[in-house]
Amino acid sequence: MKNQVLNKHQKALLLNAEEFPTEIMQLVHRKKWLLIWVSKEFNGLDVSFSKGLKILFQLAKTEGSLGWFVTLCSGANYFSKNLKPKIAQEIFNTKNVCLGGSGMVTGTAKAISKNEFLLNGTWKYATGAPHLTHFTLNANIEDDVVSFVIPKEKVTIIPDWTSMGMRATNTFSFKLKDVVVSKKYSFKYNQFYTQDNSSGIPFTVFADLTLLVNYIGMAQHFAESIGNKNLQQFTEDIFKKTMSIAKEIERTIAHNKTLSAERMLQIHTFGEEAVSDFCSKIINLYPTAGIEASRTTSSINQIFRDFFTATQHANFRKKK
Repeated sequence: MKNQVLNKHQKALLLNAEEFPTEIMQLVHRKKWLLIWVSKEFNGLDVSFSKGLKILFQLAKTEGSLGWFVTLCSGANYFSKNLKPKIAQEIFNTKNVCLGGSGMVTGTAKAISKNEFLLNGTWKYATGAPHLTHFTLNANIEDDVVSFVIPKEKVTIIPDWTSMGMRATNTFSFKLKDVVVSKKYSFKYNQFYTQDNSSGIPFTVFADLTLLVNYIGMAQHFAESIGNKNLQQFTEDIFKKTMSIAKEIERTIAHNKTLSAERMLQIHTFGEEAVSDFCSKIINLYPTAGIEASRTTSSINQIFRDFFTATQHANFRKKK
């Protein structure tokens, strides 16, 4: 699993970066990494699920913030298939289009006409906020939850990201106050209008595996940085199992079948247990890494901080 997504100069630019340098963002857009799950109809790459996971793994293995940013924003761009084609075409014609936002349901949508809503609220943790062209959010409407895509011009960003790791992601909060939005910019997670390579994958499973490859990549980066072969082998084993699951999902979708609730729970549990194992192994190995690992300017320290910031994401975090 060789790492060739960035050259030495580009990797140096990301060492303890507080934001993504212009050169890196230009590369992200040139490679269309944010469009790996988007249909070619909307200028995307439309890669297979397994190939997309390999790209995300390599990016996370190279640098945690970059992998996380591409994963979360390409994941938001995945919603292109949940939007009606005319709206998706409009949004994805935007130069350097980049969707991102929050999975939290902390705002409200009030119907003010047959086709319009009034949005209010504050949402946390919009990864890559300064680079987003559109923000995605969930809002309560009566006894339902509806998702929306909102252009950045209608959003107020709150620069409140003070975490110890994932610094360059600038995972800021954002708010909307009395913003009127058309119903046509709303969507449902598992309602698909565009059929492509990743259509039909339940979003919970999609989220599980795209996040999991980030943890695997960062764990392998840590293992290689301190020269621990046992952790390297463990990460390789987990990665192979993840790819096997991805292939299984591809076959299921290709045969127009659906994953059972039981199978989806098994996949989630696999990811949850893998992340828990990574946490234990990295914590146990950290004291063996020497004084270099304690230097906040070192790569090893950054990997450690990035990994344990990423593990605070609610998806796999162990509940008390």
